Parts: sequence; structure tokens; C-alpha cells
Amino acid sequence: MSYRWTTRAQYGIKALLELSLNGQQQPLSVKTIAERQSIPAPFLEKVLGALRQAGIVRSVRGVQGGYQLARPLTAISLAAILTALGEEICMVGDGSSSGVSDQVIQTLSERLSQRFAGVLADISLEDLYFDARSYKAAQEAAQSEVPEFMV
Repeated sequence: MSYRWTTRAQYGIKALLELSLNGQQQPLSVKTIAERQSIPAPFLEKVLGALRQAGIVRSVRGVQGGYQLARPLTAISLAAILTALGEEICMVGDGSSSGVSDQVIQTLSERLSQRFAGVLADISLEDLYFDARSYKAAQEAAQSEVPEFMV
């Protein structure tokens, strides 16, 4: 049993991370987000459209327009993101059930799916934001370390 991240889910999360790292500064255009996150712009437009309909992002029109987060980071859960993108929030089992043991395993799968959905509801975009910032800081620190013989 596992959960498979769809491309749509991955792109949605990447786009929201890009917006969160941008803060509430100027809106980011689809082109900017697409370039920074290596996402095809036409696909990203559809993803951002779904997130806009769910009230997770808002669009700003005009020359300096683009997308911004519509809610605080703490108010955007991973479950809400996946739901907005039409993703099914459940563990994937094999679905076979012919005997008592199979029924027990099916019940276990359902219980695990419920717990999994609870975990996704508990993870906020703020959590992912801090993970991204920590990872970025670690990368920058590793790049700035210069061996002594090169000084």
C-alpha cells in the first residue's frame, strides 16, 4: 500500500511553495513560477486555476499581475491543496477481498487511509515553507564552504 504523488499534485505544491517563499510581495506571474519550478506554463495555469477556485490563491490582473496566496500559510493544509486539485486522499491498496483475512486487510487499509488523511490535514503550507527554507539555507551553506587550500 502506498500513496502516489501525481504530477498535478507535485506541481501544485511546488507552485504554492514558490508563492510562499515570495511572501506577500508582488504577485508572481505564471511564467515566473513555471521557469523557477520547471513546470510547463499551460499545465501550471490549470493547476493555479483550480487553486484559485478553492480560494487558496488569488489572481491579480494587470501588467504587474500574477498569483498570490489568498490565505495565511497556517490556514492552507496539504489536504486542502490536494482536494482543490481533485486528488484522492487515500492509500492505494490492491482492493481484493475474498476471505476473512482479506476483509481484515481491507479494514486496515481503510483505517490507514483515514490516518493518512488526518496527517495531510495536519501538515500546513507553513510546515512545507519552513522545510524549504531550511533546505535552501543548507544548500547555500554547503556552497559557501570553500576548502582552505583554495583561499
